[in-house]
Amino acid sequence: MLIRGLEGFDVCRGGMISIGNFDGVHRGHQLMIRTLVHQARSENLPAVVFTFEPHPIHLLRPEHAPPELMGIEERAAVLESLGVDCVIAYPTDRALLNLSAEEFFQQILCDQLQAKGLVEGPNFYFGKNRAGDVHLLRTLCDRAGMFFSVVEPGLCDGRMISSSEVRKAIQSGEVALAAKMLGRFYQIKGMVEHGEERGRALGFPTANLADVLTLLPAEGVYCGFGSVGGQRYPAAIHIGGNPTFQNSETKVEVHLIGFTGDIYDRNLQVEFLEKLRDTQTFSDANALKAQLAIDIESSKKQVDQWNAAQ
Repeated sequence: MLIRGLEGFDVCRGGMISIGNFDGVHRGHQLMIRTLVHQARSENLPAVVFTFEPHPIHLLRPEHAPPELMGIEERAAVLESLGVDCVIAYPTDRALLNLSAEEFFQQILCDQLQAKGLVEGPNFYFGKNRAGDVHLLRTLCDRAGMFFSVVEPGLCDGRMISSSEVRKAIQSGEVALAAKMLGRFYQIKGMVEHGEERGRALGFPTANLADVLTLLPAEGVYCGFGSVGGQRYPAAIHIGGNPTFQNSETKVEVHLIGFTGDIYDRNLQVEFLEKLRDTQTFSDANALKAQLAIDIESSKKQVDQWNAAQ
C-alpha cells in the first residue's frame, strides 16, 4: 500500500520501519528489507518503509538533485513484492527539514507513527543538517525501548552497492553492471509518440519513447526487452541523436523484434540487457540500414542466450 500525504497512517502505526529514499530498490536495499520484514513478521507487526516526496535535496540543493532511477509508484510496487506492507511517501517541506534529529525521532517516528522498531543501513543520517546518525538513532531507540538494527551494505564485485553507484553505471552505459547491483534489469518507460519514421523507411520501424521521467543510459545501441500490452519482446534500443541525418536531439528509439501493429500513444516499458555499441555516423542511409540489421540480429542473439540461461 502506498500512502501519499499526511493522512491514512492508521494501518501503518505501530510497525517496524525503515527510512530512506530507496531509489532503485537495489540489492543493498533488499538486504535491509529482508531484515525489516523478518523482524516485523516475528513480532506480528506491519513492515513499513518511510520515504520522502520529493527527496530533500530538491528543496535544499535542487541544482544537485540526481535523476531518479524509478518513480515512487514503481518503488512501492517492488518494495511490496519484497513483503513490505506499507510505503509512506511523506511530504517534504521546510518545516520537516528544520526538525532536529531528536525532534524528527519524537514527532514523526514516535508520535505520528508509533514505531516499534527501526532497521537502517550504516550510512543513514536524519534531522536538520543530517546531524543524526545510526549511533544517535540507537541511543534514541534504546531510550524509547524500541528494536533497532543496522544492516551492512550489499557488495557487487567488491564495491558497496548504492543508488549513486547504480546511476554511475547507467550513465556510463554499463547496464549489465547496473543489473547486477539492482538484482534485475534497469528499465525505463514512456509513451510511444510519432517520430520521423526513418526507421520504418529503412525497414526497421521503431517506437519513439516520450515522457521518460527517469535516468537514461549513455548514448548508444543496446539490446534488451520491450513490453507493451502485457507482452514482452526482444528489442534493439537506440539512445541518442542521429548524426547520419544531422540530428543531435536525444531520442529513445525501440525496435521490438517480432512485433507487428500500432502502438502509438501506448505505454512501453524497456529493459536493458547489454550495450552493443556507441552511436555512429554513417556515410549514407544504406550503410545505416546494414548496421541496423546487424544490431537487430545481435540483440536477438543476446536475448536468446539470456533466455536459454534462465
